[in-house]
Amino acid sequence: MRALIQRVTGAAVRVEGAVIGEIGPGLLILICAMQGDTEAQADKLAAKIAKLRIFEDDAGKMNRSVLDTQGAALVVSQFTLAADTSRGNRPGFSTAAPPADGERLYEYFAAQVQAQGVPVATGRFGADMKVSLVNDGPITIWMDTET
Repeated sequence: MRALIQRVTGAAVRVEGAVIGEIGPGLLILICAMQGDTEAQADKLAAKIAKLRIFEDDAGKMNRSVLDTQGAALVVSQFTLAADTSRGNRPGFSTAAPPADGERLYEYFAAQVQAQGVPVATGRFGADMKVSLVNDGPITIWMDTET
């Protein structure tokens, strides 16, 4: 699985003009299931992200997690994280999980983040979503279960 994590002061996702998921301070997690990904990988990634110390402590050091700050997570499916740009000018997405597997793992991942104790809002798999956010820092971290 691939994830792009952004520390935010707030984020929202809209579908057809209606807000379907919104959080205050916390994490925007763009997530992509890759071919061959498993629930075990989703478990590991969810646990790591929930404990990722990217929020400032009283000394101004990144030493607190979203759990420590009682923040929330907005989890949004993003198959374009599977983009292969090695040839030509049009990215290929053949390494992304097939839609049925991608949706299943996306929903599973969001549930696992919530099981870690992080309040979760979500987007809608496969929908044309409009995501708005205020990146705090800015802090943006890319994670891959393969690395």
